[in-house]
Amino acid sequence: RHPRAHLQGVRGAVSRLPSPVSRLALAAPRAPRLLLADDQPDVLEALRLLLKGEGYQVETARSPMEVLEAVRSREFDAVLADLNYTRDTTSGREGLDLLQQLVGLDATLPIVVMTAWASIDTAVEAMRRGAHDYVEKPWDNARLVAIVRNAVELGRALRRAQRLESENSALRAA
Repeated sequence: RHPRAHLQGVRGAVSRLPSPVSRLALAAPRAPRLLLADDQPDVLEALRLLLKGEGYQVETARSPMEVLEAVRSREFDAVLADLNYTRDTTSGREGLDLLQQLVGLDATLPIVVMTAWASIDTAVEAMRRGAHDYVEKPWDNARLVAIVRNAVELGRALRRAQRLESENSALRAA
């Protein structure tokens, strides 16, 4: 066999390999995707800059309706949501209702709630309804990043466990 024929075969095989960039994309897990929800654009921008700088993919929503639409149509690793969306509202009711709806949509999605109108009663109610954590505004950047990192890890672990349980059930049924 001619040496050039061998090289052509090697080149053909190499050209069928994924590019270094696509191999890296296959090997590296995707950046965690967060949904940030607040009615105040300045708060959303501050959160977006902080968390994007930490390596997160960030999407934003300005109302409970936008949050629900986003969660129904895309996968997120965690949600960071305000409790109040209507101007001059401080009860947290909107956010607590949203929290309950999000848990109903995906029980494995960690939700961190935030509010400038913190109270022990609201914090207890948020946790009772399924919040992963509770953050007061203004927040401490290092604490917020640690809370988000923990929430993302928890969500991924819950989804992995759910996937393994489904696979085990399918294997037992087969």
